[in-house]
Amino acid sequence: QVLLVESGGGSVQAGGSLRLSCVASGSGYIFKLTRMAWFRQAPGKEREAVAIIYTGGGSTYYADSVKGRFTISQDNAKNTLSLQMNSLKPEDTSMYYCAAADERRFSHWVEPAYSYWGQGTQVTVSS
Repeated sequence: QVLLVESGGGSVQAGGSLRLSCVASGSGYIFKLTRMAWFRQAPGKEREAVAIIYTGGGSTYYADSVKGRFTISQDNAKNTLSLQMNSLKPEDTSMYYCAAADERRFSHWVEPAYSYWGQGTQVTVSS
């Protein structure tokens, strides 16, 4: 079992920055994770993936809406996943979730690919 705990959300004005963190823990199982991701869900909308990282090789993927503004990274020594968010826009306002997969079934863009989820952290961007 893997436990994911996010932090770093908050309120910021448009153009500002926030850094989200997700600490993974769980009985030495962390090394089996194949990929991790950040999803977000705004009220009335479906949850969407915004950034993915493959834990082995470090390959990263971004949704078009955040490309060039968000950066996903991992610190294996600290079992921590981060999302640096710059040039934030009001449309980035969402609950942000950390997710982790221990296999490679399904596209990395879809929720079923991930077995473990954090509780979410709210990001609010005002204009």
